[in-house]
Amino acid sequence: MARGKKNEKEGDDLLDKLVGINRVSKVVKGGRRFGFAALVVAGDAKGQVGFASGKAKEVPEAIKKATDKAKKEMIRVPLREGRTVHHDVIGYHGASKVLVRSAPAGTGIIAGGPMRAVFETLGVQDVVTKSQGSANPYNMVRATFDALTSLQSPRGVASRRGLKVSSVVGKKQDKNSAEK
Repeated sequence: MARGKKNEKEGDDLLDKLVGINRVSKVVKGGRRFGFAALVVAGDAKGQVGFASGKAKEVPEAIKKATDKAKKEMIRVPLREGRTVHHDVIGYHGASKVLVRSAPAGTGIIAGGPMRAVFETLGVQDVVTKSQGSANPYNMVRATFDALTSLQSPRGVASRRGLKVSSVVGKKQDKNSAEK
């Protein structure tokens, strides 16, 4: 049921992707009444992303509700060079566990279904992820957001500690100096 869908609105410049639709039925005297729940991820592809679910009797109405709610509940995620995450992080929600790792330029988004939608709308170009445990789309998206909210930029860590950014990041050692 997981289908990707892009809608670009004129004024707000936001991407939204449909992660999944769930159909539920209620048995009544005359037959069955169907309801739909849509899970949508929205983002500006520049470091802001949000997700929400919407429920309605019709699919388009459920998608619209979820999209509007996702655009209201966006979070800002610090990105390194605007293309990847600063450090490796693990996110949990329920029985879902998600590992998010930074990747060198040119790697692309290596992620499955619901996580791919989150990173595409976030604007990440290079990331490697691994999903463990439950493959429920709702829990996977929530676990991914748990990981993203625990990300920290070197600038934020340095300001909290009262240090310079260079002392937090440290200098990379080349092989020749490491062997000596």
